Amino acid sequence: MRVLQTGVQIIGGFLQTLPFQQRFGTLTEAQKWWFLLLVVLATMTTGLMLVPVSLHRRLFQHHVKDRLVAAGDMIVKTVVACVSLLIAGCAGLIFSVAVDPEAGLAAGGSILAALAALVLIYPLLSWSPRRKKPKREHASGKASKNPEP
Repeated sequence: MRVLQTGVQIIGGFLQTLPFQQRFGTLTEAQKWWFLLLVVLATMTTGLMLVPVSLHRRLFQHHVKDRLVAAGDMIVKTVVACVSLLIAGCAGLIFSVAVDPEAGLAAGGSILAALAALVLIYPLLSWSPRRKKPKREHASGKASKNPEP
């Protein structure tokens, strides 16, 4: 979460400087709305990342650890989705300004599809609860019966 939070704050800060650039006035109406949508997404994502901290502070020592962990898991998944949208949206806007709106949509859509594959499909394919853990060897060269997590 810390890495995500820093990245989103940097993107959000970058977006907030754009209206003060000379070239901002040359954006089309659609590009300006795209930009504003990204500002809202960056701002809301930053705020969403504060929720687990607030929940933990509020519910600490109330013996609701399972509910707290489940809520944190759902929030992290939502943040990852929002960050993926933010990354793809920023890239799409850049392509839209640098090339044309069609290139922006193509780039943003392609990047979003690639990120979806990376954050959704890859974790499912790379881990299975049925997959056995490899045995770890001790310094003596013998395999351990109880591998450390």
